[in-house]
Amino acid sequence: MIIRKMTIDDYGQVYALWLSCKGMGLNDLDDSQEGIERFLKRNPDTCFVSEDDGKIIGVIIAGNDGRRGYIYHTAVNPAYRGRGIGSALVGRAVSALKDCGINKAALVVFERNEGGNAFWEKAGFSVRDDLVYRNKTITEMKRIDT
Repeated sequence: MIIRKMTIDDYGQVYALWLSCKGMGLNDLDDSQEGIERFLKRNPDTCFVSEDDGKIIGVIIAGNDGRRGYIYHTAVNPAYRGRGIGSALVGRAVSALKDCGINKAALVVFERNEGGNAFWEKAGFSVRDDLVYRNKTITEMKRIDT
């Protein structure tokens, strides 16, 4: 198994991996090939895939705004879970964010995603109950739940 920087050429395999993971929340705009390509151009050094024999088995999308780091759409193929792949991907992304001068990273997990929440808790990401998460849809998009 190797971990390397993600490129847009990985999109097809990465998207299929996301769809195979229960609890992922995707949409047709931000998670389209064009949306991910924009994200990778803006964050070329902080997104990674894990490969086994040429097959992508894990992914982490991370970026920053110059002040805080953000982690999105972390996934490991269900058949490969329990082998430390997710933890290794998180370690690479956090290290890359630190190399960019970022001192704190945040992420959002659906409350109903019990496996994801257990993973992030084990990885040292705490729950903030003093905040209210808000967003505003600027362009309508279609949600794709797995």
